[in-house]
Amino acid sequence: MHLIIRASGAGAGMLSHLLAKNPNNLYDRTEKDARVRIVFISSSEEETEAVIYVTPDPVELVKGDSQAHNDITQYINDREFVTSSLFCTYIRGALGTALNGKPKEAYVPWVKEPLQLELSFGPVASNLPDRTVEELFTALGYEISIERGDAEYSFDLKTRSSARYIRLNGRQTLQTALQQLFVLIPALDDYKHYYISDDEVDKIRRYGAGWLEQHPQRGLILKRTLRFARAIRQYEEVAAKELRSTAEMPASASAAEVPVPGVSKGPAEEELKEPRVRLNDLRYAAIARTVEELGAKASIVDFGSGEGKLSARLSTVPGVREIKAVEPSAAAQLRALDRFAKLEGRAGTVMPEPVTGSLFYFDESLRGKDVMILCEVIEHIEEYRLDRVMDNILREYSPKTLIVTTPNKDYNAVYGMEEEQIRHNDHRFEWGREAFSAWCGRWTRNYGYTAELTGIGELSEAFGYPTQMAVFTKGEHL
Repeated sequence: MHLIIRASGAGAGMLSHLLAKNPNNLYDRTEKDARVRIVFISSSEEETEAVIYVTPDPVELVKGDSQAHNDITQYINDREFVTSSLFCTYIRGALGTALNGKPKEAYVPWVKEPLQLELSFGPVASNLPDRTVEELFTALGYEISIERGDAEYSFDLKTRSSARYIRLNGRQTLQTALQQLFVLIPALDDYKHYYISDDEVDKIRRYGAGWLEQHPQRGLILKRTLRFARAIRQYEEVAAKELRSTAEMPASASAAEVPVPGVSKGPAEEELKEPRVRLNDLRYAAIARTVEELGAKASIVDFGSGEGKLSARLSTVPGVREIKAVEPSAAAQLRALDRFAKLEGRAGTVMPEPVTGSLFYFDESLRGKDVMILCEVIEHIEEYRLDRVMDNILREYSPKTLIVTTPNKDYNAVYGMEEEQIRHNDHRFEWGREAFSAWCGRWTRNYGYTAELTGIGELSEAFGYPTQMAVFTKGEHL
């Protein structure tokens, strides 16, 4: 993970003074169990370039994480490599002088002087499409280029990878440029590594002063940095109060009535209204409704059950006698156990049974059940491995009913996503309606099942439903 700051032209030699770093010395410190180094590649009145490079301790990254002892994802995540919210935490101390605009007195006038800057950082792992990433920075006056690293694979990984390197060019004060990065890098990040407290709200307010309120993607930035409606509401209230104070508005004006000049309501503001039902909840409701209507439903296998939300939802369906919640992740199973424990003793409720298992390993105890469910599972498996999975399910397990849900790629256009973008980093593929229908038809022909295809979520006349569902029913003669 790195950040490169290059200043050129008039005032370039001030970069080292504003950073409060001697260009002839290597800055080498340990910050929060990470090694932070700053080295100057060049230093002159015409061009100065500094590289900030961070190497975290991978062991310390998982210490104190109770889940780390029950899951293997600590070994395969990207936290120690990507420029993220974690990276910003590591370098904040090293760049504190520049961030706060507090250099030595002789250089204070340069704090407000724009410099010709080139800012390069990465790799950034983000589920945001290139177009949205570009909009975040071009709105601030930067020219932006996005690159993906070299990759030689027999399949098209490079174009699908969420990892990108970003280079910005523009004229800006160093303090403002860094403050913008300290807000926008966490906004790019898919995972916020720390608890979002009141301090985080204050940090966004301070670092966003003078530019965030006018940013056309303000709503998206707040949603991805503050994450929760409560924190976003707190930010809005503080911002509105400051705006009232500046404009000398009457104290009776409410925060909700204070307009922000030139900024329309974005996703964050809309989220504070009556929340929509989450698509995940709609999936669970649709699956439960389908199971309720089945004649044979006494025994259910929920494959890829995760934290047990769907299994818990099915536990109250009349006629269900057994639910096996199959999941390979021990950490997810522990959370499922907590959820199932709350169901104990409730009238008319079946206690789901956690089972450690995988679609790639046959388990005799799962054979011949009434219902088998793969809710948002198949897209996490490489396409070339799906044949083995389906053969195992339909030939060996042979459930009376198989329910499969998966994202509808066609609908991604409704979300403003690019054509080749996928909804989640862990998805190996996503199918449109035509591809999913063809795939389902192939298995009905080969194994004597019929399939009914439906959709879940808000319908788009042009693109269908966000989630597509197939209900495979075994022929009576089998």
